[in-house]
Amino acid sequence: MSNPTPARDSEREFSPVLFCDFDGTITQLDVTDQILTQLAHPSWRETEQEWMMGLIGSRECLDRQIALVDAPVEELHAVIDAVAIDTHFARFCKFAGKKRLPLYILSDGFDYVIRRVLKNAGIARQFRSGRNLFASSLRLDGRHLVPSFPHSPEPCAHGCATCKAALISRLREGRQPVIFVGDGMSDRFAVELADLVFAKRHLLAHCRENGVACHSFETFAEVQAALEKLMAPEPARRLRQVIATV
Repeated sequence: MSNPTPARDSEREFSPVLFCDFDGTITQLDVTDQILTQLAHPSWRETEQEWMMGLIGSRECLDRQIALVDAPVEELHAVIDAVAIDTHFARFCKFAGKKRLPLYILSDGFDYVIRRVLKNAGIARQFRSGRNLFASSLRLDGRHLVPSFPHSPEPCAHGCATCKAALISRLREGRQPVIFVGDGMSDRFAVELADLVFAKRHLLAHCRENGVACHSFETFAEVQAALEKLMAPEPARRLRQVIATV
């Protein structure tokens, strides 16, 4: 993770940009895992192990796993609707809007699922596909699901379903610091481009094992509290203080 130096802070405009994972970060549970656990053939777990071991990328992993789902749409919706978001996320969105901080959701998960979860939470209007929501796509075909991957550029060195690193490079538009919030192994390449990382679960373990500076967090209330300090007067000095406490 690149840490801004005092000279760099003074030379560049202070203009933060926020990137967030979805499954397990904004939601309290991983929605994709819930769908697979409840509606797919159990062999999906074998494919998951291949991905965790680095034998395949997340694009191939999801493509193979989603092909194992066999259920009516009513059951799919029931699984999705049972998943709640972090209770502090709506307030975090208002905070970002008030501070005019660009906020993007980057997810290996599926736009169909994400939009339904956000609609249930009453915040769907704030996130539109291709504008500030970038995810894999999903089409329903009877009892089966058909995935596609519009944000997996060729070639992606890591075989990502959604190449978060490429999206950050494009969407940041020269803004700094880049702030990333995530929880999973699909976020490990994104943090390499971030100036400030908030991590939990698998991503936190990855950061600690690989010497990537980060803040641990459990809810977006903690993320917001840290960013409120970041947005205080003399932001460049505050940024160094926040990073120094990691």
